[in-house]
Amino acid sequence: MSWYQLTNPGEVISPSLLFYKDRIESNVRSMVNIAASPERLVPHVKTHKCPEVVEIQLSAGISKFKCATIAEAEMVAGAGAPWVLIAYQLVGPNIGRLFALRERFPGTTFASLVDNEATAALLHEASLARGVRATVFLDVNNGMNRTGHATDESLLSLYRYVSSLEGLSFGGVHIYDGHIRNPEFSERKAAADEAYERVLPLLDRIETECGYEPMIIVGGSPSFTVHTLRPDVYLSPGTNVLWDWGYGDRFDGQPFEHAALVITRVVSKPTTGIVTIDLGHKAIAAENPIENRLRLLNLPEYTLLSQSEEHGVVQVGADVWESIQVGDVFYALPYHICPTVALHDFATVIEDGNVAGEWKITARSRRITI
Repeated sequence: MSWYQLTNPGEVISPSLLFYKDRIESNVRSMVNIAASPERLVPHVKTHKCPEVVEIQLSAGISKFKCATIAEAEMVAGAGAPWVLIAYQLVGPNIGRLFALRERFPGTTFASLVDNEATAALLHEASLARGVRATVFLDVNNGMNRTGHATDESLLSLYRYVSSLEGLSFGGVHIYDGHIRNPEFSERKAAADEAYERVLPLLDRIETECGYEPMIIVGGSPSFTVHTLRPDVYLSPGTNVLWDWGYGDRFDGQPFEHAALVITRVVSKPTTGIVTIDLGHKAIAAENPIENRLRLLNLPEYTLLSQSEEHGVVQVGADVWESIQVGDVFYALPYHICPTVALHDFATVIEDGNVAGEWKITARSRRITI
């Protein structure tokens, strides 16, 4: 029996998200081994959004986490994490929610990003109004052009401005290079090194001015194995904990196992050569072209023709079509696991091929309680 097949699939509704616990634990161990120490890891939780996975990481010695939303931060803190970076620049009501988080979880240290003086000033004023200080990381744009301050001399001015504000505490520098996705390691390393080296002179000057070595959190899943070679940085892989088709096929040198699938069933055979499964785009990420959304592991030859909200239309050969029955179970490996997880309220946990329980995808919501 293949690793993904369930001995009791009749216990699981479809479509449903499946988490293979042993493989998640193996991936966490691999993350720690690659980093050489759990203390260097600041894994992103956006992939799984699940407190039980955080607890597995905490048990492995990981104590720092990264997230993108207030809900994710609440989930991580609720699981017992002592340190959380909200890797997002907070604006509007989310500034107030940050301080509500601090009040709810006094045992957790929270930090967030800034990349401009105006936002820093707003966070400073909110801190002063509450008689506290907010920890901030400078978000640096080293080529992705999504967020972050440009890598020029004005970054030093932002550092000086932040350091001058009584309501803010400078925590370090955040550098995300998600645009670097070269499949071959040496090419990926060359691109990541070039992008990182553009920031190095500015980091050196910040260190000189502050008088200590600031915390530098760098990279994501694609560049994880590159930045492990820099001894003085913290690493923030995310997708590695579950791994998906998109990253698994693209990047060499990353020894992670697929640990999350979506179970689906045949619901119709409307005409010869066509099989319809109950896997529409409400159950699996659909931001990619139709050919790059899912891989059916136990159906070797097929073409995914279309998806609607609750249906996936699959073309197969006539002989295969004859052998497939309505109700047959297939296992789909998502191309992009992070937004796929966010489509599900819970994951069915699998151990040794058996259903072992359910884990709630707590932080799929934009708001839990705060």
